[in-house]
Amino acid sequence: MIYKPRILAAKLRRMVQHFPVVIVSGSRQVGKSTLLRNELAGWDTVVFDPVVDVGNARKDPDLFLNNHPPPLILDEIQYAPELVGAIKRRVDLARASANSNSTSVNENAGLYVLTGSQQWSVLKSASESLAGRAAFLDMEGFCLAEIAESAVEDHWLQRYLDDPERFVAEPSRRLGTGRTANEQLWRGFLPQADTLEREWIPEFYSAYLRTYIERDVRLLTDLADWQQFGRFVQLAAALTAQEINHSQLGRDLGMTPQTAQRWLATLRGTFQWFETPAFHGNTIKRISGKPKGYLADTGLACSLQKISDASTLSGHPLTGALFETAVAGEIRKLSATLPTPPNIYHWRSHSGAEVDLLLERDGRFYPIEVKLSSHPSRKDTRGIASFRENYSELKIAPGLVIAPVERTEQLSESDYSMPWDSV
Repeated sequence: MIYKPRILAAKLRRMVQHFPVVIVSGSRQVGKSTLLRNELAGWDTVVFDPVVDVGNARKDPDLFLNNHPPPLILDEIQYAPELVGAIKRRVDLARASANSNSTSVNENAGLYVLTGSQQWSVLKSASESLAGRAAFLDMEGFCLAEIAESAVEDHWLQRYLDDPERFVAEPSRRLGTGRTANEQLWRGFLPQADTLEREWIPEFYSAYLRTYIERDVRLLTDLADWQQFGRFVQLAAALTAQEINHSQLGRDLGMTPQTAQRWLATLRGTFQWFETPAFHGNTIKRISGKPKGYLADTGLACSLQKISDASTLSGHPLTGALFETAVAGEIRKLSATLPTPPNIYHWRSHSGAEVDLLLERDGRFYPIEVKLSSHPSRKDTRGIASFRENYSELKIAPGLVIAPVERTEQLSESDYSMPWDSV
């Protein structure tokens, strides 16, 4: 497989230069190992297994580390949790030696890179044990710039957050992915799916889901009925880009809200589900407090909903939600490259006014609507206008309506449409 440069590559290299441990986390097959193999060439790599104790790492972690000196990549660290404590001790010894010899702490950076495909016990233990010693890099599937092989750090989100007035005044620059929005939604954003022939996409996601449930989930949680869990994931895909109602999730599958909540936590813990909290301001009683949930990859969502081809997305009732899911994912991916990523919310009043995505950074708010329309109009900015009216005391940037359009155009006094595939 040809390596497509990732937008997180530069951030990874900077982290390795300043921290003794870097932890790269993300769901299966988002390209963690490929990124490290290409960006940290020459590092020794050990891939752990849930069954085999590779190199006796679980039985004797100190001896294992003796046999594998840094710089070292430890892939799928959740299968060798005993190593975390041993790594902490070695990092502390290296720091103590640096202090006693009056050498720079950065000289002991770049010792270990750990990867994991779940947020649970091991990565939680690593974050607690290695606090102050490790940097964390969350990784997702391809963003549009990576698909177009135009990955740059100076992307549209950076420019919008830095100077929104100047950003909306600039002429549009679009990426050349060579795909329609519907085809990209159906194909999804996982690296392997990006290069597969169309006829093999359904087979890929079917195998992906089966491996995810039968290996990842069953190893992480006590799951008595994996077929029921598969139906739960299918329901979650149907509810992507909607506010989360645990009672509804449980009722639709004949389970308790507590079970639904626990299974959603499993999806979150394995990076298959993301949530944006509701924005709360001074008028808290008027605002819905439910988070909005998104399945991580639109290709998997299409597979779960048995959408057989990109052409069938035209007119499909789920297409708008899939488009919002993709845009929300794009913003998360671009945010991960920033030194200070924005907070991401959604906003909805009980009267029905809503803003799909609301970014916050440096005390300023950036409202974003997502519309699957080639001709968005002023009416598509009504939610943003309502937000401005409700929070007139806030500093609010020019709003965006992100859509599959050709260029940036002004829709109202303060809001603009923008191509979803902008550079």
